[in-house]
Formats: sequence, structure tokens, C-alpha cells
Amino acid sequence: MIAFERDTSDPAFELIRGDAPLVVSMPHVGTGLPADIAARLTPEAATLVDTDWHLPRLYDFLGSLGATVIVATQSRYVIDLNRPPDGSSLYPGMTTTGLVPTETFRGEPVWVDASPTDTQIAERRERWWRPYHDALSGELARLRAQHPRVVLWDAHSIASVLPRLFEGRLLDLNFGTASGAACDLELIHAVLAPVWAQRHYSWMLNGRFKGGHITRHYGRPGDGVHAIQLEMAQAIYMDESAPFAFDAALSARLRPLLQACLGRALDWALKG
Repeated sequence: MIAFERDTSDPAFELIRGDAPLVVSMPHVGTGLPADIAARLTPEAATLVDTDWHLPRLYDFLGSLGATVIVATQSRYVIDLNRPPDGSSLYPGMTTTGLVPTETFRGEPVWVDASPTDTQIAERRERWWRPYHDALSGELARLRAQHPRVVLWDAHSIASVLPRLFEGRLLDLNFGTASGAACDLELIHAVLAPVWAQRHYSWMLNGRFKGGHITRHYGRPGDGVHAIQLEMAQAIYMDESAPFAFDAALSARLRPLLQACLGRALDWALKG
């Protein structure tokens, strides 16, 4: 039986430690809002519409793989854990959101008054962004000391229709490896094998979503850490309209494919 250690000592994240060479990061699932920040949100932003809803429930099989899982507790409107600490754009020339978003994905204002100041952003970075990344880097180092190679899976989801960010309907499964820089080619081939074999879900590799800061920063194949981001269209497992309900039937169809992909990633890591 695999033993797990659950760490809830830091309000920025929840950490479940496993010993397999697999780390799953969920930086955008948090819905926490400190009272002073919640009071400044517009009604549109207060619905937390841009949350990566229900991913811990969808990925509820991770314990059986012995994975380490780090889950954000605070909303991305507090601070975005998948953006560089200096707030630089991940997609220069394209519409995106920053370290502390000022607009929702639909272009609606996040704040009822002025956007957070540089000082306030720096405070949020130290209070929530840095602890999450310290924990993530620490877990990767811990597992890398035990295994010759470790896979980091950065789990995301997003509304399937967002004209401000992309044309038409987003494909169902959007894998990103920073255009191949974040992981070994053999790994992504292993992960995609179950995807190629199915016909129900559309998919893309390194299309609109190539991987955010976490994938690009931590994916260092030369150092034995291989990162993949999966951005999923939320329509394949939930209702995209408020109150953003989980769809058990849709999720039951999707979950085996996710488990197969992550199982292939783990098998590849263990072969190292």
C-alpha cells in the first residue's frame, strides 16, 4: 500500500506527497478570496468564472498512481500562479492575462476600483505565489533525488468558447510542452498514444496553449524534470455556465483517458 503525507500547513496550497516520479500541479483551481480582495471584485469576477473548476475531483485517481499533488487554494484573481513573477507575457502579441489579472477571459473588469498597485502585487507574490513555487520546486527536487527522471503534469481547464482568447471552439485536449523544450519527445509520444487511439475527443499539441510559466520554468529535460501542460475544454466534463456544475457522466467518460495518459507518463519515468 502506498503511504501519503498530506500537508495543509500553508494557506497558499494543499500538498499531498507520494513517492512515484510524478508531480501534478493544479495552480488555477483555488476559490479562496481574502475579505479585503473579495470586496474589490466586480460582480462578474466575483463568480470566479475563470477558475479551473473540479480538477481534483476529475483527477481523483492520482492516489492510485502514487503521485504528488499540489493544489492552489486561492483564486487566480488573487494572483496567478502560472505566470512569471515579473508579470511578463507568456504569449507576446496575443491577448492574455497577467500576474494579477485586471480583466476576465471575456474582457470584463476584475476590479471595481483601481487595479492593485505594484506594492500590493509584491505582497501577494510573497504571500501566495512564492510559497506555491517553493513547494513545487522542493517536491521536484525530493523526487528527483529518488528517481533519474520525474514528470511534472500541469493540469488546467478553460471555457471552450472565449473569442477574446481564441477563435471558434477550443479543441478538447490541448497539450503543451513549450514547443518541445519542456520534455523528452519519447515522453510526449507515450502520453499521446491513448489519445491517438481514441476518436471521441479532439486534441492538439503545442497549439494555442503551449504551456505556461510552470511548464516552461520547471521543464528541464537535461536535469531530469520533464513537464507537460494539459489545458482541457471544460465542456467535456462540466457545465460551463454558473454555477459550473460537475457532470458525472461526462467525467466518467473522460477520466479513463486521463488515467491512461498519466499512467503512460509514469511508466516512462520509471523506465529511466
